[in-house]
Amino acid sequence: MEYREKIRSFIEGNLIIDDEQAQFSDNDNFFALGFVNSLFAMKLVNLIENEFSIQVDNEDLDISNFNSVDNIVSFIANKKG
Repeated sequence: MEYREKIRSFIEGNLIIDDEQAQFSDNDNFFALGFVNSLFAMKLVNLIENEFSIQVDNEDLDISNFNSVDNIVSFIANKKG
C-alpha cells in the first residue's frame, strides 16, 4: 500500500535512535519506545495533510491515531473514506 510505504519511509528518516541496528515493526508504538519527540509529531501531521490531502482536525489529534505505522495507515484510510 502506498500509504504504508510513504509513512514508514518518513518515520525511518526521522527516528531518534542511537543504535543504527534498531528496528521497529509497523505495530510498534514508536512514541512509547522513545524513538520520536513532539517536533516529529508536528512534522508527521504536516506530512499527512500535505502528502495525502487530508485535513487533520483538532479532534483527530489523539496519540492513538499516530503512534504506529499501522494506526497512521488506518487513520489515513478512514479519512480518505
